[in-house]
Amino acid sequence: MRALIWLIGIFALAVGVAMVAGVNDGYVLVVLSPWRAQISLNLFIVLLVAAVLLIHLLLRLISRTLSLPTRVANWRDRRRRQKADRSLHAAINALFEGRFAQSLKSASTAYTASEGSSMAALVAARAAHGLQDEARYTEWLGHAAESKGTEVARLMTEAELAIESRQFDLAAKRLATLREGGHKHIAMLRLESRVALALGRWDELVHIVRQLRKHKALTEEQAAPKLRRAHIERMKQLAADPAALATYWTELPAEELQDRGLVERALPLMARAGHGVMVRRQVERLLDERWDSALARLYAYCAESEADARTCLQKAEGWLEAHPQDGGLLFALGQLCRRSELWGKAQSYLEASLKLAPAVDTHLALAHLFDTLQRPADAQRHYRAAAEKVAGAAA
Repeated sequence: MRALIWLIGIFALAVGVAMVAGVNDGYVLVVLSPWRAQISLNLFIVLLVAAVLLIHLLLRLISRTLSLPTRVANWRDRRRRQKADRSLHAAINALFEGRFAQSLKSASTAYTASEGSSMAALVAARAAHGLQDEARYTEWLGHAAESKGTEVARLMTEAELAIESRQFDLAAKRLATLREGGHKHIAMLRLESRVALALGRWDELVHIVRQLRKHKALTEEQAAPKLRRAHIERMKQLAADPAALATYWTELPAEELQDRGLVERALPLMARAGHGVMVRRQVERLLDERWDSALARLYAYCAESEADARTCLQKAEGWLEAHPQDGGLLFALGQLCRRSELWGKAQSYLEASLKLAPAVDTHLALAHLFDTLQRPADAQRHYRAAAEKVAGAAA
C-alpha cells in the first residue's frame, strides 16, 4: 500500500512538472565575450539540478574514499570483537559442561582477541583450577587482576576456588577485602558462612546465618542446623567460664531456643557448668508443647541441688501419668530419685526404663546406684552389661 502511494505521488509530481514546463517560455542568456549562448529556462533548471547532484556524488565519493582506512579498521575491530564474544561464549559453555581443557583454550582465544578481557581471564582461571593446574591458575588470576573493573568478580572467584581447595585462610582474606570495600551480598555471605564454619569462627557464623535467614537466603530448616552447631561449639569454648556461658545462654533469641536439638545438646554443657536450672523452664515448655522422649531423658540435668531434684521429680511424675511407658522419662525419674536419695524408687524407675529401652547409660546409672547401696555384685553385673553394649556397638 505504501509503495502504491509513493508511485501515485511520483506520477502526480511528474505531471505537475510537465504542466509547469509547458507554460514556461522563459530563457536564460549566458554571455562570455565574445560568445553568447541562449537556452530555455526549463533546460537550465534541469542542467542545474544535474550539476548539483553530480557535485554531491563526487563529494560523497571523495569522502568515502578518504574514510576507507577508518572503516576498514572499524570492520576489523568489529570482527575481532565478534570472534572474542564467540570464543568467550564457547569457553563459558565448556566450563559449565565440565570440559575444562576446551574451556581454557577458548578463553585464551577470547582473551587474545579482546586484547585482555578480564572476564575471559576469570573463565580461564576457573578452567585451570578445574584442571588442577596451579601454575596456569595463578597466571590467569594475574591477568584478571590487571583490570580494575572486575575486581569484585575476581575476589569472589578467588574466594570460592580457595574454599574448594580448602585454603580457608586465603578465602577469608579475599572476603575481608570485599567487605572493606563495602560489598555485602548473599553470595558473599554464603561463602563467609563456609569459611567461618571451617575456621571455627562460631560467633561470626551465627551472625552470618542470621543475616542469610533475614534476607530469605536460608529457610528456617536450613538455618537451624548451622545455628545449632555454632551455638554448641561456642558454648564448648565457654565451658571453662561458667559466668560467660550463662550470659551466652540468656542472650539466645527465643525463636532459636525452640530448636529441640539445640536444647538437648546444650543441657549437658550447662549442667556441667552448674547452670542446668537455667535450662529447666525451656525444657519443660518444649515437653509440654510436644512430647519428646529423647529430651525427657535429659531432664535430670535440670536439677542442681536436692531441692531442685525434688521439684523436677514432682513435674516428671506428672508427665508419667500421660506417658507411663516412656523409657526416657523413666530414666530421668530414676536419676532424680537417686539425687533425692530415694533409692528404692530410683531402682524401680531405672529397671523399668532398662526393660523398655536398654541403653548403656541406664546400665551405668544402675551400677552407680548399687555401688552407693554397697551391692557390688549387682553393680559389677551392670558394668559388664554396659561394657558389652559398648563393645558390640564398636564392632
